[in-house]
Amino acid sequence: MSRSSVSDGAFVQLRDEILSGRLGADVPLPSERKLTEVFGVNRQAVREAMKRLDQAGLVEIQHGGTTRVRDFRRSAGLDLLPHLLMRDGEVDIAVARSVMEMRACIGPDAARLCAIRVVPTVAERLADIVARMAQVTNDPDDPDDPDDRVLANLGELDWEMWELIVDGADNIAYRLAFNALRRTASPLDELLLPLRVGELTNTANRRVLAAAITGGRADRAEAAARKLLTLGSSELASALSADDRKTLRPTRRSASRSAVR
Repeated sequence: MSRSSVSDGAFVQLRDEILSGRLGADVPLPSERKLTEVFGVNRQAVREAMKRLDQAGLVEIQHGGTTRVRDFRRSAGLDLLPHLLMRDGEVDIAVARSVMEMRACIGPDAARLCAIRVVPTVAERLADIVARMAQVTNDPDDPDDPDDRVLANLGELDWEMWELIVDGADNIAYRLAFNALRRTASPLDELLLPLRVGELTNTANRRVLAAAITGGRADRAEAAARKLLTLGSSELASALSADDRKTLRPTRRSASRSAVR
């Protein structure tokens, strides 16, 4: 194994121990010598793993002293979201809900800013995306129960639409947050898209949103975006609150439509 892959293994194991709570905040980590024995690697690999944990906000390295676990809720950034969302083959419901709620907060203001700073090319592309989503939605025999292919197409167009709106908002903080949300959620589209059918097929409200942005009507754009994204959050919350379960396990929709474990 290369030195980087050996370091990756140590990093992932320690990261998962911290995120699971098995290594709690302020807990001292074993010495470098002990960790080399535990992982069967050299000290350089351990040091590289520790450096990455420090950069991720998971540990605090005190040179010449003890390395301690940090409270990642206070020290980590959005890059940690994918690792929190999917652990041990299951999706954490609280994290999934948090991602949707963050999306529902950023999206409306991004739409408002996009309407204020409207760029003709953005407006044109937005109208095209909404038209393509309407065409895809009208394809299935049962629009209230679209198949995997239709959902996948709608999901990809939805990401494309919001990426365009966030770019049009010209807000770098929103753009970086959007990147983190997409990296977190898109790998689980197969699981999450069936829980957002109402939002994904609501082309009428998307037309209102696109028209408001094109016309520079900031308040109307914000309201339309909020209505659309709140619908998705509500759908997901409703599906997850059907039972007091804490996790989702990704499965093929043919085996389980709701995928609620």
